This record gives sequence, structure tokens and C-alpha cells, in this order.
Amino acid sequence: MILLCGSLLCIYSGLSAQKAQWKPLFNGKDLKGWKQLGGQAKYNAQDGQIVGTTVMSTPNSFLATEKEYGDFILELEFKLGKEFNSGIQFRSQSRTDYENGRVFGYQMEIDPSDRKWSGGIYEEGRRGWQYPLELNPAAQSAFKKDGWNKYRIECRGNEMRTWVNGVPAAHLVDTALPKGFIALQVHGIGKNAADDNKNIYWKNIRIIENPAPSQYSPYDNIYVVNNVDNNISGQQKKNGFQLLWDGKTANGWRGVYKKTFPGKGWVINDGVLTIQHSNGDEEGSGGDIVTDKEYSAFELEFTFKLTPGANSGVKYFVSETYETGGKSAIGLEYQVLDDEKHPDAKLGRDGNRTLASLYDLITRKQEKRALLPIGEWNKGRIIVYPNNHVEHWLNGFKVVEYERGSQAFKDLVAISKYKNWKNFGLWPAGHILLQDHGNEVSFKSIRIKTLK
Repeated sequence: MILLCGSLLCIYSGLSAQKAQWKPLFNGKDLKGWKQLGGQAKYNAQDGQIVGTTVMSTPNSFLATEKEYGDFILELEFKLGKEFNSGIQFRSQSRTDYENGRVFGYQMEIDPSDRKWSGGIYEEGRRGWQYPLELNPAAQSAFKKDGWNKYRIECRGNEMRTWVNGVPAAHLVDTALPKGFIALQVHGIGKNAADDNKNIYWKNIRIIENPAPSQYSPYDNIYVVNNVDNNISGQQKKNGFQLLWDGKTANGWRGVYKKTFPGKGWVINDGVLTIQHSNGDEEGSGGDIVTDKEYSAFELEFTFKLTPGANSGVKYFVSETYETGGKSAIGLEYQVLDDEKHPDAKLGRDGNRTLASLYDLITRKQEKRALLPIGEWNKGRIIVYPNNHVEHWLNGFKVVEYERGSQAFKDLVAISKYKNWKNFGLWPAGHILLQDHGNEVSFKSIRIKTLK
């Protein structure tokens, strides 16, 4: 009996380790297994291909699988007859309880424009861009405007990855939609007659459901957008990221000019670090907090949420050698601000005190898609390269870049509020600081990677 059980176990283990097989999603003859959602663009099966055709004055249209998929590997080929925007929906939904059945979910972008974001991940119908391809410039030339392109999508748990013609394009970690249908989009064209009757062709649409681990692609080194709070994904770990704040304790942080973490003002609750509202002034109730360690070249990520009218900042290259008279410590600052309601946005020069700007020095690029409403979580990112090139990012969009220590940088300092601080911003290393400006602001998912 024991031998029999052992044999059965071996047989079961061998079967479970077998690789899942490719299955076609399109039979090459008709649209059986698919349904149309959204607008009234035309879909037809023709010559072993699915052909989508634009129609004026109808919203985005989707040819969706009747079946839902969670973990899978999808491959397909497509070409554009003439240039227009499209995409491949995955893990998507259409429910009567959400905007009368509006399609929402992840989309692998088809973008023939000069922006070159084909392969990026957009959340249709809800949160918008999750992985704009500006985050991975190396993939922006992979898409071919003429001829056939091959797309690959891998979904495994909360990881979603895309490839364009074999080139890794996007890597998103997100838990919002664990499963859903796959759909072929024909983008709405409004009343633009010039875009009417344009075609997109799809073929060789196939899928592996619930792949074996060995069937997924090995990790590469592209940038990962991780929406899971206070988490380091497998590829992020391989890429060298670690948590700068552990999401639970004050370990690694202390009050500026102090040896311990503030006993009041800062609250850690449910994975969120919050400076409480006090007096609206610098060094409010708890004071600024800084990292124990100093950093020189690094990539810093942080997620933040402003309350109406709030002011704060994330500073880097912070030096504690200056006496500031009880005010906030000195350093280069990624401004965190409610531009509409806080008066500081109107001060400085040409908006150089607005959200994500290099405070009092360089104004943020005006990228409307980067701005989310006050009260929502925003993603900040600061990169300081070893050659002193510096970038500020907001919600996946690059909004500031400059050369630390260049003559242009020194000229800006000379006409700023920092003009009397010797060697401002030029120290070889410094602390990272979260500012207490007397307003309630929250932080989470603070990650860092040191660069060499």
C-alpha cells in the first residue's frame, strides 16, 4: 500500500510538472468565442485574420473573449493598415455596476505616434497610465509602423510583463484585477473623417493558461512599477532595490539633528507614515525626519498623499552641518505641494515651487497626465546618476532634469533663496529627508537603489 501511494505520488508530481500547451484564441474562420463590447467599430474574420475597422462617432470598441483568464502567456501578431491608436486588453472587465458596463482593465498599448509608447501598460476606463514607456526608453524603438508586430503578455499572480517584437517593454506589479477577459481594441476616432475606415489586422492569437513556472520568461533588468505597498518584487530585488522604510517601524530614520525618531507628530499606522497637521509652519509638531545613512548616487521611489492645502517635501543631499535656526534642514528638494490651495505655489519664479519641481530652482514640466487629484496617492521618483545628472519623476512622467554642479545649476542657486548657503547641493553625499511643514501628508512604499 505504501509502495502504491508512493507510485501514485510520483505519477501525480510528473503530471503537475508538465508544461501547459498553447491554445488558439481565434479559429481562423469566424468570431466564435468572442463578443463585442463598447462602441460599434466593425470586426470581421477574413483570410485567417481578425480585421478591426474604425467607425466615426462611436466610443472605444472591444472584441472580447467570452472566457476570463488569470495567469497566462498570450502571444499575437498584428499590423496597422493605416496609423491609429489601438491596444490589447487583458484582465479586463465589463460590469453593469461600473459606468453601465464600460470596459476597464489593463491594456498593452499600440501607439504608432511619435511618442512611441507601444508596449506600455494603460488602465483603460479607470486609473490611466500605469507604465508609460518613457520609463523604458530602450523599448521605444521596438515597434514597427509598417508590417507585422508580435506582442507577448505574461501574467503571473500580481506580475504583468509585456514584450514588443521580443524586446521587454513593461513590468507592472499590481493587485487590482487578478483576472478578466482579453480584448482587441479599435480606438474611438470621434468625428474625424480622416481616421474613418482604418483597419487593424490580428492573427496567430494563442494562449497558455496557468503556465508552469519554467514557461515564464526569466527576469531581466528593466524598471518595475510596483503598486503593492511597501513591497519589493522579485525583479526589483534583482535590480538592486530595497525598502528605505519597512512600513512598520521607525528603523533607519531619526529626527533631523537628533539621535532618535520624534516622539510625536509622525504616526505609523497600517503601512502608512503620516506627519500630522499642526501649525502649517516648518518644523511643525514632530520636525523633519532623515535617513540614518547618507547617499550619493541613487534611485529613490516614494508614494505620497496630500491633504487639501498641504505642503511638504522630499529632500536629498541633506547636510546637518548648517544651523537653520529651528527651520527645516537644507538640501535639494522635490516639492510636495497642493499647487491650487497652498500660497507657496505662487511664490518663487515661474512656478518653481510647484509639485515635483526642484524647489526654488527648476519648474516642473507641465505634463497634465502626471497630475492626480489631491487626496489620491501619487508616485514620486528621484534619480541621481553617478555623473550628477538628476531627474524628478511624477506618476511615471519625467518632469525635471538637470546637471548637479554645472554652471547652469550654480547660476540658478545664485538667484535662489539658497544663494548664501556655501556649496549648496554640492556635497558628495547626504541624507534623505521627509519634511514636516505643519500639514498632514502621508508616505509609503519608500524604496531605494544605490547606483555605481
